[in-house]
Order: sequence, then structure tokens, then C-alpha cells
Amino acid sequence: MTDNTYTPPKVWTWDSASGGAFANINRPIAGPTHEKELPVGKHPLQLYSLATPNGVKVTVMLEELLALGFEGAEYDAYLIRITEGEQFGSGFVGVNPNSKIPAMMDYSTNPPVRLFESGSILLYLAEKFGAFVPEDVAGRAECMNWLFWQMGSAPMLGGGFGHFYAYAPEKYEYPINRYTMEVKRQLDVLDRQLADRPYIAGDEYTIADMAIWPWYGALVKNKVYEAAEFLEAHTYTNVIRWTDEIAKRPAVQRGRMVNRAWGEPSSQLHERHDASDFELRTQDKLETSS
Repeated sequence: MTDNTYTPPKVWTWDSASGGAFANINRPIAGPTHEKELPVGKHPLQLYSLATPNGVKVTVMLEELLALGFEGAEYDAYLIRITEGEQFGSGFVGVNPNSKIPAMMDYSTNPPVRLFESGSILLYLAEKFGAFVPEDVAGRAECMNWLFWQMGSAPMLGGGFGHFYAYAPEKYEYPINRYTMEVKRQLDVLDRQLADRPYIAGDEYTIADMAIWPWYGALVKNKVYEAAEFLEAHTYTNVIRWTDEIAKRPAVQRGRMVNRAWGEPSSQLHERHDASDFELRTQDKLETSS
């Protein structure tokens, strides 16, 4: 039997060769690694992102705002390839000192506003345009409850369960069991919440749904970590119903494509500068034209 006992040293030192998949995007210090300015397009809102669950939250929000007719929500979206370290460029770090996607600049204000952390961006856009947050005090509080629930819970799902179940270089029973228990508890929390209401915070579709859906909707549909069978995701029937309903929304379908750099070429829109890009500039179209 292998002895997996680990005794921490008195002083931890970083081994850049350890850490499994995506280890090269993590390091124990902050700040830029190289000089690189960010591009700036024609719209006031400039998004620098990747279509991970956290990135999808923001692109879905922007597409939903545009679907409601808010012309001020037009945006340029630039792809940040985190596996190539683009989030450590000086321009990106200037927008988000935490070097994580998504990051955004709003040039419609004086001075311009920098935005980072997906939940903060969702709330900023909701308040800027007066949409997707209930107007009554109780409804708004419930929406905020669930928005912050997601922000606090996702690290257990992504950095915990996702890392040890899907990405760690070796499988260890204890962390997998620990994080699986927590993820199943979170799914049960959502399933109970959705048992008697159509959306997370009640009768209205809000930024709480936009925050939670890219993570937990993808999880139960086996689109992250390929863990749906392991988690018995089919048993969370209310989450499944909610996931499927949100997936039908045209703005959600568009938002999922923006800054996507994997999957079918027809589902990838690396950069988004105009609504016509969804028809004209997906990767399948660009590959054909080249």
C-alpha cells in the first residue's frame, strides 16, 4: 500500500512543475510578467475574457441587455488566452490586478471605470442599466443573496472538486470525497430552491441566474469536468429543468459563443465587436474564408 502521508515543510517553496493541468497559469505572486497593452475597440464597454463559466456570466448579461434594447450595452470582447499567460500582460493587470478573467473597462464615464470579478461586473451592469435585479427591497435582497452564494460557492466547485476530480496529476480519495460531498450539497440547495419557483430568486430572471447557470447548469449537463454521472446529476430534477429553460434563451446561446476558443468552430466567436459577428465571424466562417 502506498504511503500518501505528507508532512508540510517549515517553509513552503513553489514548484512550478507541480499542480497538474493548468498549473502554468498559477503562481504565488501577483503583477505583470510582460509589457502588453490591451486593444480598445469602438464601443464604451471593453471586455477582456474567455468563455469559462465566469466569462460566460458577463457575455450572457451583455447579450441579454442588448436583447432588451439597451444600445449602451454594445461591447467589444477580446479573447484572453489564459494558458498562454495573456492575463499577466501589463495592460490586463492594470484592469484586473488579480490577473483573472473576466475584466472590463467602461469608457462611457469620466474617468473610465475598471471592473473585475464576475459578480461585481454583473451588479455594475444591472445598476447601470436598471435591469435584471428586482426593484422591490425583498426581491433585490434575495437576488443578492444568491449572487453572493454563487461567488462564495464556486471555488469549492471549481478550485476544489474540479481540480481534484478532473485536473490534479494524481487522484486522492480524501479531497475528492470532501469536495464531492460539498458539491452535492450545493446542488441540493439549488434543487430545493427551484422546487417551487421558476428562477433562482423567484419569478424573475435575474443576474443570480446568470451567475449560477454557467457553473451548475454546465455541471449537470456534463459540460464541465465530465462528472454528471459521478454526481448523479440527473437526480436534481429541478436544476435540470431550470438549466434547460435558460439554455433556450437566444441571448444565452449567443453569450456562450463569445470568447470561446474550443469546441465546434461554429460555436466559437473569438472576438465580438458587432451583432453581425455571430453570423459572419465565427471560426467556421473565418476558416472557410481563409
